[in-house]
Amino acid sequence: MAQDARFADADPRPLALRAEDEDDLRIVSALVQDSILPASEISYDPRTRRLALLINRFRWEDVEQARAEGRGYERVRSLLIISDVRHLKSDGIARDTDTVLELLTLDWAAGEDGTGGLTLEFAGDGALAAEVECINVDLRDVSQPYLAPSGKVPEHPE
Repeated sequence: MAQDARFADADPRPLALRAEDEDDLRIVSALVQDSILPASEISYDPRTRRLALLINRFRWEDVEQARAEGRGYERVRSLLIISDVRHLKSDGIARDTDTVLELLTLDWAAGEDGTGGLTLEFAGDGALAAEVECINVDLRDVSQPYLAPSGKVPEHPE
């Protein structure tokens, strides 16, 4: 049986980041690129104005070290939480347990006085569009890293 990876293999702590401006959001977007999740792991609570996704994040921050050490690439379960959501629209996403999504990017469109639109774009033309009061995004690893089942770095054909 293959041994799971450990946080100690790369950074001794799980990732925990907050994005509060466009520069921060670009970093979070890069870290969640190629995350996979079942559609059933998307939760929106309009009362608390929070959108939460439980994702299987590819550990981009560990790719070079994994190559250098000749070990497998890793994924980790992470929570992506978007707060201060005033309205949410879904396009092309079936919300059933069989649908598996691949998150490609987080796009920001600034509005007035810090408000704006945050779009989560998925492979296959699916998207979630959140109208938000401000950029308030948290990314937190919530499990130990595990070896990526494909054993490969995700690729994007041009």
